[in-house]
Amino acid sequence: MKNRSGKASPLPDPARDLRTRLARKIALFMGSAEHRATDIPGLSLHRRTAPTAPCPATYEPSVIVIAQGRKRVDLGRNTYIYDASRFLLTSIDLPIASRVIEASEAAPCLAFALKIEMPVVRELLSREEIQVAEAPSDNPAMATGETTAELLDACCRLVDLLDTPQDIPFLSGLIEREIFYRILRGSEGARLRGIATLGDQSHRTARAIAWIKANYAKPLRVEDLAEIAGMGVSTLHHHFRALTSMSPLQYRKQVRLQAARGRMLTDGLDAASAAFEVGYESASQFNREYSRLFGQPPMRDIRALRSTSAPTLEPVGNR
Repeated sequence: MKNRSGKASPLPDPARDLRTRLARKIALFMGSAEHRATDIPGLSLHRRTAPTAPCPATYEPSVIVIAQGRKRVDLGRNTYIYDASRFLLTSIDLPIASRVIEASEAAPCLAFALKIEMPVVRELLSREEIQVAEAPSDNPAMATGETTAELLDACCRLVDLLDTPQDIPFLSGLIEREIFYRILRGSEGARLRGIATLGDQSHRTARAIAWIKANYAKPLRVEDLAEIAGMGVSTLHHHFRALTSMSPLQYRKQVRLQAARGRMLTDGLDAASAAFEVGYESASQFNREYSRLFGQPPMRDIRALRSTSAPTLEPVGNR
């Protein structure tokens, strides 16, 4: 097709147009805010105007779609880069380090984060029409995938509901189901399928991970954890490391330290009190491990977080 000047007109790019539309909607909703929960359960929107330092956090099962900008997530030794062309899928609670690597005042990093509801995923998987490839046994429970025009369109329609809150109770669940369906149809949805499928090795390992997440302050015997998962100790170690890129003890340590950080920041606990609350018996060990993860001793880190110039805690997932 040629325009009036005789030059060929660029072909339509639905994905590009939808990314622009989604970015405009997020920017309008956010104003100058960095993070906002919305009236749609499980949906939050995020905005950054500059690159950030690595921020340790725990990502919940979720899909994060970038409308503009670029982010990096480190899970153990694995690194995931995602931007306007690729989304990030997290299938279980994962301790990570996240940073914004591309953002400016003129072009902020704009993100759409939707929590994944496993009962909805299981209901979708019960339908014979959905065909999902099997995940390789050594794939982590985190992946990136192509942000298609179909996925972007569903994200735009979900954000549109913020302008008509009376429609949210009736339509948000339908659009979320469509988003989960789009994710499951892609190759990156295979691990999510395994975790959601009762009896699957990934699902049984996820039970052990959930137990640690809920009981991180208690003593941990890997033998008891293997019994919860219904598998042998060596098998659990293998699948646990495959999903999380860390051992059960390393996972618990990160969850403990992030929980302690949250208690000090929001509840005003001192370092020793926070250490004992999350299960440490030695304050000095807590201080060493905290400094190794967050880059500085506990109270200095908390003072920095409270200062107006310091970055806030990573919003996606648990703190």
